[in-house]
Amino acid sequence: MNEALRVLLNLPSQSSSLARSIDTLHYTVILATFAGVTLAAVVAIAFSIKYRQRGEVVPLTPAVSAPMWLEIVVFGGLGTLFFVWWVIGFGQYRELQSPPADAMPVYVTAKQWMWEFAYPSGPTSAEVLVVPVNRPVKLIMTSRDVIHSFYVPAFRIKQDVVPGRATTAWFEAIEPGTFDIMCTQYCGTRHSFMRGQVVVLADADYARWLEAASAPLSLPGAKGDGSGLAAQGKQIAGERGCLRCHSIDGSRFIGPTWANVFGTHRRTTDGRDVVVDEAYLTESMMDPNAAIALGYLAVMPSYQGILSPAETSAILEFIRSLKDVRTDHPVPPPTGPIAFPPGAP
Repeated sequence: MNEALRVLLNLPSQSSSLARSIDTLHYTVILATFAGVTLAAVVAIAFSIKYRQRGEVVPLTPAVSAPMWLEIVVFGGLGTLFFVWWVIGFGQYRELQSPPADAMPVYVTAKQWMWEFAYPSGPTSAEVLVVPVNRPVKLIMTSRDVIHSFYVPAFRIKQDVVPGRATTAWFEAIEPGTFDIMCTQYCGTRHSFMRGQVVVLADADYARWLEAASAPLSLPGAKGDGSGLAAQGKQIAGERGCLRCHSIDGSRFIGPTWANVFGTHRRTTDGRDVVVDEAYLTESMMDPNAAIALGYLAVMPSYQGILSPAETSAILEFIRSLKDVRTDHPVPPPTGPIAFPPGAP
């Protein structure tokens, strides 16, 4: 039944772990809508035949009131149907917005008019995203110029990609093959040519591809040996001055330490509780005053227009690599503004 409806509606293959459940909700809504429209059409046709005009115009019929039980059944049934669909849809939305903890990160940069992909282990690719089968993949995406939108029809995922921000999406491909990537946000004169492919490989084939593709990543300001995106992120962080204010060993300094911070919760000066993830870290680089960590001063400059999307991705991966680092400086949650150390820039 599922496959018959997919073919009837001319939908692409269900090639991700969530595609079938999303389509099932889609089918339910469509079939219920068709049933309602058909019922209304049958009733309209029946009334048109039964009450068609014959001869002289008959006087108006008296007002007719529906019984209360009928109103309760109709409106209660429609309300229940809407509520059930909302609960199921919201559950699917939360699942789509919550990547598994063990998802493989891939950094995506959108630009007019192509997609670029960078892997934590070092290799990069343009317009072709290579992933292993049956493994969750988390896409950490940003744009170099205008708003784009990453869409893979076969996986039923679509996410806007915004300059100066990190947005995320995830999928788990369930079969090897090649699947189209499209941009669904008009981004310029060659918008329709902004296409790419997701190539899903078996584990052994993916391992061979990864080994062959592990060439040094070319990033502005990166002079490392290409040993990985995190290593190059450390190099860039040093050159851009990040490590003059943020420690990587857990010690307290001008800005919050990067050690063991990724994925944790942080209190801000305006009383919010935020998760230190890719979106928050990117916002902190581009708009440092948007969410200042409690206990620290608003002294960080904006790196908007200074850090390229590729450099930002490398720094994010470096911070991620420090989430399980062992330190000799356990630092309690800050309670007040930190003073500048002597000689600090």
